[in-house]
Amino acid sequence: MLTGLRTDFQMPSVNLFGQGTAEEIGNRLKNLGCRRPLIVTDEGLHQLGYSEKIAAYIKEAGLEVAIYPKAEPNPTDKNVEDGLKTYHEENCDSIVSLGGGSAHDCAKGIGLVAANGGKIHDYEGLDRSEKPMVPLVAINTTAGTASEMTKFTIITDTSRKVKMAIVDKHVTPVLSINDPLLMVGMPPSLTAATGLDALTHAVEAYVSTAATPVTDACAIKAIQIIPQYLPKAVANGNDMEAREQMVYAQYLAGMAFNNASLGYVHAIAHQFGGFYNLPHGVCNAILLPHVCRFNLIARKERFAEIAVALGEKTDGLSVDEAAEKAITAIERLAAQLNIPKGFKELGAKEEDIEILAQHAMQDACAATNPRKPTQKEVEAIIKAAM
Repeated sequence: MLTGLRTDFQMPSVNLFGQGTAEEIGNRLKNLGCRRPLIVTDEGLHQLGYSEKIAAYIKEAGLEVAIYPKAEPNPTDKNVEDGLKTYHEENCDSIVSLGGGSAHDCAKGIGLVAANGGKIHDYEGLDRSEKPMVPLVAINTTAGTASEMTKFTIITDTSRKVKMAIVDKHVTPVLSINDPLLMVGMPPSLTAATGLDALTHAVEAYVSTAATPVTDACAIKAIQIIPQYLPKAVANGNDMEAREQMVYAQYLAGMAFNNASLGYVHAIAHQFGGFYNLPHGVCNAILLPHVCRFNLIARKERFAEIAVALGEKTDGLSVDEAAEKAITAIERLAAQLNIPKGFKELGAKEEDIEILAQHAMQDACAATNPRKPTQKEVEAIIKAAM
């Protein structure tokens, strides 16, 4: 934890939770002074009619609307460029992101460049922009990334095959909406992957070097909720109690990592996502126990507390034994949810480990990892996860 340093706590100024809250989008945009938002979403949600449903709510408030339905699962610099073109051609003045992390990140990229100019590559790193982006309202359809409320934006640089981590206070949405009714249709595999993404956020924030009592409270509560309700949401997508609880869990985890940042799970996962175009949540789920085991000696007491939050019995155990139970609990949950055991199953190659490790060490998320690895140690983590 930070000692003797000043910290801040950032999140959207307004956040809506609960069944039917997406219906408020039109009036909320109107109150923000918006007249023609651009809905940024992915082709799957668009084809299922989600974007038209949200567009109808917006039109009911007397506003006009345009749609960009081309956000890819790992949004790219080309998506941002194309979306920005649509934003200008349609004479838009605001953005509504609809989906999971991919749609939100793509929308943030579009809004950031629309307000500041240049290219999205100019903003890689920490707080590189000078102006607030155009108003962004984020409507969430998954329970995992928390991108609807964070200052993090991850965009793939297609020329380098690297995910750019853009951490910027100006990409925080002005309003987030988490309506569990929009999450009922998520397939079990996506529910599992996004839920374990949320768990990763909470765990990495809890052991981060930038953790505070405020972020700790958010992280540990998320860690308590996820093992109770994620399996239920995977087993039955219509279980509204499970869906609602996962909404809160992923949001709490977002509050934690948005302010305490992350670590080497994300630093490495970004490389697998950018290099092989793999699902982010699955990458995190595979890596989490391996990075936790590496970090164990730096945060034994905290991992022991994580074990208790995960529901493990630690009475009578040493700190070392209790801390190890946190990792075995994470591995057991991932196995229960049918997460792939390693990256080779997903087409990754050992010959790429060195370049993946090099890029991971340059990732912005690596800065707050509690243990500082050498490149060889990062390579060893990746090899163990293969």
